[in-house]
Amino acid sequence: MNEETDLSNLISVVMPAFRQERTIQTDLRNVDKILNSLNLNYELIVVADGTMDGTFEKAREIEGGRLRVFGYPGRNRGKGYALRFGSAKARGGRIVFLDAGMDIDPLGISMLLSHMEWYKADAIVASKRHPVSQVDYPMVRRFTSFGYQMLVRLLFGLRIRDTQTGLKVFRREVLERVMPRLMVKDYAIDIEILAVAHHLGFKRIYEAPVIVKHSFASLTQASMLRTIFRMLKDTLAVFYRLKIKHYYDDGNERKWFYDPELQMRVNI
Repeated sequence: MNEETDLSNLISVVMPAFRQERTIQTDLRNVDKILNSLNLNYELIVVADGTMDGTFEKAREIEGGRLRVFGYPGRNRGKGYALRFGSAKARGGRIVFLDAGMDIDPLGISMLLSHMEWYKADAIVASKRHPVSQVDYPMVRRFTSFGYQMLVRLLFGLRIRDTQTGLKVFRREVLERVMPRLMVKDYAIDIEILAVAHHLGFKRIYEAPVIVKHSFASLTQASMLRTIFRMLKDTLAVFYRLKIKHYYDDGNERKWFYDPELQMRVNI
């Protein structure tokens, strides 16, 4: 993360994008319009996760102003990697993670930022299980989400009801401590960030309402089961590193992340 002392009021919105070629321009214009309507001092950072389609090229066609576009060649490396990459480019005092695809209403960013101020929080997470959230979500997903959050509470002591919704905001100081330590590249990145932040003493983590409209038309039962299995596997790996191996402790802190395949070191 590039440190600039005069950017403490800047909001950095980081959007990882994977195979969004058909909608990325519309999505970015929509998010940019909403952020501008909120009268925020912001930058919008999109990270194309690999070059498996034309997402990067399409995004670059409209780059400019407050929109900054980044990517890396070859295969995708997962949402976790893309978030780490985008965070390394962010300059703001508060950093928002927003999933591409527009299942989540970007207007929710304003609600999260307001909660950030009200609670003097370290992090605010959008929660589908907040009492005033508006959610179009299949019952089977509600059930699996509830079960997963019970597991998260048991393993990590996090007193929040939803860690997986793709909208969160963090104080810059939190991510500067957390991001260099992370290992997960994909499925359990959300819980890894929150569990490590909590472990390092950033315990002021609260929930805010969100509007979510999910479409699972292309998600088969087999692919859903594979996702759940990999999610559980990654979550248990985070628990092992946190509670048994103590990998995330200060003695193991990294000041950068390095990708030998790209031969690239990104300072945090």
